[in-house]
Amino acid sequence: MSSHERHTSGWWLCSEVMRLSHHAAAARLLALLPLALLPLACSGDTAESSDTITVYTCVNDETIQPLIEEFERTNEGTEVELFRAATGELNARVAADVRGGGLQADVIWACDPLTMEGYVDQGLVGGWTPPNAAAIPSEFRSPDYVGVAVLYMVAVYDDGLPPPKAWSDLAGPEYVDGVAVPDPSYAASALGALGYFEQASGYGLDFYAELKDNGATQVSTPDDVVIGVAQGLYDAGITIANSAYVAQESGSPIGVVWPEPGAVAIYGPAAPTKESDNATLAQDFVSFVVSKPGQQTLAAAGSYPTLPGISGPTLPENAPIVYPDWSAIGADQDTLLEDYQEILGG
Repeated sequence: MSSHERHTSGWWLCSEVMRLSHHAAAARLLALLPLALLPLACSGDTAESSDTITVYTCVNDETIQPLIEEFERTNEGTEVELFRAATGELNARVAADVRGGGLQADVIWACDPLTMEGYVDQGLVGGWTPPNAAAIPSEFRSPDYVGVAVLYMVAVYDDGLPPPKAWSDLAGPEYVDGVAVPDPSYAASALGALGYFEQASGYGLDFYAELKDNGATQVSTPDDVVIGVAQGLYDAGITIANSAYVAQESGSPIGVVWPEPGAVAIYGPAAPTKESDNATLAQDFVSFVVSKPGQQTLAAAGSYPTLPGISGPTLPENAPIVYPDWSAIGADQDTLLEDYQEILGG
């Protein structure tokens, strides 16, 4: 039984005792009730309900579990329950909650700002950021949420081939029939890359058309790209830096490059929900993830922190980095994805 179910059943039992308190039937109910349960059933909010929050996220377990463990360790008696899924499935869960009577999450940690903006527009999050959010660069926050981690879209390649110095090199003769591209309708990071290239001078959707003409293949996720290149199924591809470096450090015969004009930075924002039954603890969790100890824990788990000055995964000196225009992507998302599908989808 979940903590929510235990709290609900306790409330019902208490209400029945109160309702029957002036009737003989109360004696029969009380006779069946273990005395030890009476304080729990009738105490209003239980310890579990007041000290438990639920986090919805698309972040992988390797990143979020150490943060949960550290938060629970430093906040004795608290419990963080987790629902984790890819962005599309996360959106479906949120929509189902709303249809079913209300969002069950206390915190949402998304993988891109476009997804979080959708939740702001629905009135599910927004209007609060932690005081320590001021230390996070302005490109990674808004008045409604704060970026807590960054994904960098980079190129991965077979280390027996020449590295792609620019993104456009992936459409060149060295990589004929050998490039893997993640699906932007499935992975938020791939959508961010698509949005950047669509707006970038010298690229646009023509870049994807050139990849297709050169024999590129669409796969589901950035991790599928890394696995495919490591196994020799593909010569190169577009993926996220931390996954590529983990594979490389594990002995996979791959190279990692931050091509010109730059690796595409996609930040993951977090925010407490407006309907949280435990707003204070939800805010405390977000504040912890943004704090120096939280960002150090995140970095040690293999993710790129947003707080400056925290050592994290490999970040080449003077690595070029570019940023999508999320407002432009959001305004044109459906058309952008439809145009992409006509090129590389299916």
